Amino acid sequence: MGTDALTETVMSVHSLRLVPARGLGTRPALGPWHRQYRAGAAARAGTLFDLVPGGGFTPDFLLHLPGDFDTAVGLATQTSTEQLAADIAQLPGRAHSRSLRELAEGSTAARESLAKDLRRYFDSCLTDLWPQIRAEAAADRALRSEALLRGGVDGLLATLSLRWHWDPPLLHIPSPCAAPDIEVPLCGRGLVLQPSYFGGPGLTVRPGEPTVLLYPIHTGEPPTECANALIPLLGRTRAAVLAAVRHPATTTAVAERAGISLPSASQHTTVLRNARLITTARAGSAVLHTLSPLGQALLHGDAATR
Repeated sequence: MGTDALTETVMSVHSLRLVPARGLGTRPALGPWHRQYRAGAAARAGTLFDLVPGGGFTPDFLLHLPGDFDTAVGLATQTSTEQLAADIAQLPGRAHSRSLRELAEGSTAARESLAKDLRRYFDSCLTDLWPQIRAEAAADRALRSEALLRGGVDGLLATLSLRWHWDPPLLHIPSPCAAPDIEVPLCGRGLVLQPSYFGGPGLTVRPGEPTVLLYPIHTGEPPTECANALIPLLGRTRAAVLAAVRHPATTTAVAERAGISLPSASQHTTVLRNARLITTARAGSAVLHTLSPLGQALLHGDAATR
């Protein structure tokens, strides 16, 4: 499943409300965007700003709707009054917001106001960024497809995020805030993976539909100079092997990427695993190597900040 404009709109407001309290995490390139739009976010977003508190619960009626942005906005504003009231009842501070009270009552004027607020915010804050978001989502899908091809479902789920842990049949996701950790069971109902530029992790469960897991888009390649700086520490070949695992890889793929023999790749990945710079998980008849949090920090050149 690709990223969708309405969900990203909601997640972007989350992001604006959480920064600078939580920082930019793995996407420091968002700094200029935050600096440009944070100050006026409440005025641009209107009712949407009240609907997205910046942590914890996000109203379900705004997420993972089919179609383009305008279609999704139309579907969101046609949500039943019962669901609107139920979702808004879970938001903090709702008694202080007249717009939310009117929306929870199903007011036609409040629905129309929300639609206008959504379009105004998207047009003013996200239109210029949207081509980049789509391009990064497409690159992420290609990466996940490779993980699925090489490692099967186990390989895909084991490599969604460095801090997530796949222990069949449960995917364990540490919560980024004070909320309880998330556990995603694969129990036959289906799982849809949706990459997000601004958000993740997030889980949406609807009766009779597959579970939707929102996960952070892969942030891209570490700077080449960081990998080169590791040569005196690890040696040229081992530094190349570590860099080759920046994307999840089998031992054969590591050998191909680093330009070394298969036995050499096996030896170097064993050393890196023993040093806790990579993790290795069996995926069918092969094994899949992934950077550990320490290896990720070392390759990015920021281990001292973590």
